[in-house]
Amino acid sequence: MVKSGEFVTMALSKGRILEDTLPFLKGMGINLIDDPERSRKLIIGTSDPRLRIIIVRASDVPTYVQRGAADLGVAGKDVLLEHDGEGLFEPLDLGIARCKLMVAVPEGMDYNNVIRSGARLRVATKYVKAARNHFAQKGVHIDLIKLYGSMELAPLVGLADVIVDLVSSGKTLQANKLVAVEEVRQISSRLIVSAASLKLKHAMVQPIIDAFGLMVSQMKSSND
Repeated sequence: MVKSGEFVTMALSKGRILEDTLPFLKGMGINLIDDPERSRKLIIGTSDPRLRIIIVRASDVPTYVQRGAADLGVAGKDVLLEHDGEGLFEPLDLGIARCKLMVAVPEGMDYNNVIRSGARLRVATKYVKAARNHFAQKGVHIDLIKLYGSMELAPLVGLADVIVDLVSSGKTLQANKLVAVEEVRQISSRLIVSAASLKLKHAMVQPIIDAFGLMVSQMKSSND
């Protein structure tokens, strides 16, 4: 049973995920009262008084949902792979903000030969868990170097041999004379929900999940 005055909070991050999530909300007849890209507000009301949006860093979305500051959120699988995930459900792959997590190397490097030789690789990435698991499955010994940005710079200045990073168009790699050589995994954004909210606010949260799910099904049907 929904209590009077109760509302649902959804955590979103600015940029591509926000842009790709807005059509889902509009499909539910929900519009944002303020433009998140222009407004300095971090809590944004919607045309549905029972739903509000909070704007947080992409890497923080799972934490806000897990800790109960938000009931729902949209986060990239790359972020979720690095998060422990306890108390979180991923009911839907929304199929938005698609890209690939890739291993990239300097132009001219014979990556396959280096791997076969058993050489120890220095790997620069902010996706530490994903990179560690990927190379462990290949039996490759690595030294991980955690960076938070400008990943492409690391091989150019001798900090790392290779990088593991998200690749969309590949133009940034090309501009820095790097080549994507191996896919770690496909990445897309997921609707996430806290276990507590799904239980305590089920009557409010489940219809949102169902509405998102219906639109995902319609998108898949239209693309088939």
